Amino acid sequence: MQKLNIVLIEPQIPQNTGNISRTCAVTGIALHLVRPYGFVITDKQLKRAGLDYWDKLEIYEYDNIDSFFEANKGSFYFFTTKGRQTHSDVCYPKDENVYLIFGREDKGLSEKLLYDNPDKCVRIPMRNELRSLNLSNSVAIACYEVLRQWDYPDLGREGKLTQYTW
Repeated sequence: MQKLNIVLIEPQIPQNTGNISRTCAVTGIALHLVRPYGFVITDKQLKRAGLDYWDKLEIYEYDNIDSFFEANKGSFYFFTTKGRQTHSDVCYPKDENVYLIFGREDKGLSEKLLYDNPDKCVRIPMRNELRSLNLSNSVAIACYEVLRQWDYPDLGREGKLTQYTW
């Protein structure tokens, strides 16, 4: 069975990581964090953003990017403003683990990593004269595109009113 994974390389802002952890928890996506971080996992701001979901999160930590790649196999997609194809033009495989990889908020992913993986670099369309989207927003956009392509496996598709019925 395939598994969708989010990978944050050296995340710096605890609120972003907290929001991303909440997105991962509610969608059943595994979160991989690669050190060094710009915060500690016990940081109050990190926990606050995903507080009531932290215990429902599948989370993995690595000392560096090499240890992440040694421990994981599957299809890797590198989200970057430097990508030559859009995130929605990619067909994410259903039959293997898929890893959506994001870099630091202030630097993104290393250009060497991008250069070595040109066909796996993807971009979320945005205005060229602006720097980038917020990391947690980018992760949410990317996650839901893959989940849409996979027909939202194991996710509720219909909500209910609490005081009225349709």
